[in-house]
Amino acid sequence: MEDFLQHIMLSSERGDIVAIDSAADVLPHNRGRDVLVTASYLGVLPARLLADHLPRAAIGFDGGVGPQGWNIAGLWYLEALNVPAATVDVSGVILGDGIDVYRNGRISYLNRPAADCGVALGMPAHEAARCMLEHDPGQPSAYQVTNRCVMADDGQGHQVVVLDSIVFGTEDDRRNVLVTAGHTGRSGARHILKVQPFGFVCSDGGRGRQDSGMAGLEITNEHGIPGATVDARHARMGDGMSTYRDGIITAANALARELGVREGMPAAEAAAALLRRRA
Repeated sequence: MEDFLQHIMLSSERGDIVAIDSAADVLPHNRGRDVLVTASYLGVLPARLLADHLPRAAIGFDGGVGPQGWNIAGLWYLEALNVPAATVDVSGVILGDGIDVYRNGRISYLNRPAADCGVALGMPAHEAARCMLEHDPGQPSAYQVTNRCVMADDGQGHQVVVLDSIVFGTEDDRRNVLVTAGHTGRSGARHILKVQPFGFVCSDGGRGRQDSGMAGLEITNEHGIPGATVDARHARMGDGMSTYRDGIITAANALARELGVREGMPAAEAAAALLRRRA
């Protein structure tokens, strides 16, 4: 079936890959079966339009990302619904032409369900759409999506481990420096003390009133755990890899300062300093 506003680019028993010029062109028969390649940006507003007849997956353009990532925020709107979604680099496509997005788009951003389906950065849009059509995303619980990644190993049983939240720490992390992306306030400190890591770098949460977003530094210092915070204005909260790659130290407790951690230091460098700690 081909609607005037919808162009079927590929058909299968699982559904169709459909090019549309606008997210407003989604139709009831797309629900749960079709991958829509749209020439709309993938912000929250287009994602809401798509969600009216929630398709199997969606591709839009990134609109240059925009302030606070507004032009691609629909990726995470759809991720919360476990719908695979991706954007293409706007510089390579014709706006308002869904067929051109399908034929010439290159993936610039994607959400976790899209990654589950095999979509990758730089992939042609038509290949990404086929991955989304042929594969289903996982359905993990919140505690299963930790994005755990080992970034360094000192060869003596200690590692720098990136996690999206300190709540994902395990008993094994008593020997590790954890780089996470939650705030380091009183509740954050409670989770740090539960895990008892070798050291930590977390977010300052935007500091908060009376610097409450880093109040946990003193609490953890009293329990013998060196740690530091990064500036939440530069490192994305909830994204541990952003803490590691983009983080700039805003504060450190006394134990971390003794190990050489300083304000203005890159988070990766601070984590390396904490890894050199000896019991």
